[in-house]
Amino acid sequence: MKKQLTINYEWLNHWCELPESEHVLIGKAREAVKEAYAPYSHFKVGAAVLLEDGTIIKGNNQENIAYPSGLCAERVALFYANANYPGLVVKTILVLAEGALIAPDECVSPCGSCRQVIVESEARQEEDIRAILVSQDGKTWIFNSIKDILVFPFGVK
Repeated sequence: MKKQLTINYEWLNHWCELPESEHVLIGKAREAVKEAYAPYSHFKVGAAVLLEDGTIIKGNNQENIAYPSGLCAERVALFYANANYPGLVVKTILVLAEGALIAPDECVSPCGSCRQVIVESEARQEEDIRAILVSQDGKTWIFNSIKDILVFPFGVK
């Protein structure tokens, strides 16, 4: 038996096409990128998480010389949100990066560990999280759920 998976996402030429209410997330993620600690890879990632009450949490990658002891921007932001704002629904996560490890016109995509954390956050709050990925030159991918890029999550249906 063969089955087929379909991934649904929206593609924008530039993040300026996002609703104006989401432009603030770009600014917060850019602030986070500037504050990232990436002395080894020189690849800085920033995330902005929007909570249901309008609170925005920033996260950035935190490298460590004892690799893999560092942590990605997405998990920094989500873990902070869940630790400090328990019970508030995460509505959106926006992720962008700066550095030579990715072409300027390609969107950075959350790693497998981050995808799993995001999908479990969706399950925990029983609501999907809108994921917005932005390239260095502004191209934007929008997913209504992280399950569109993590199609077989561990332990979550």
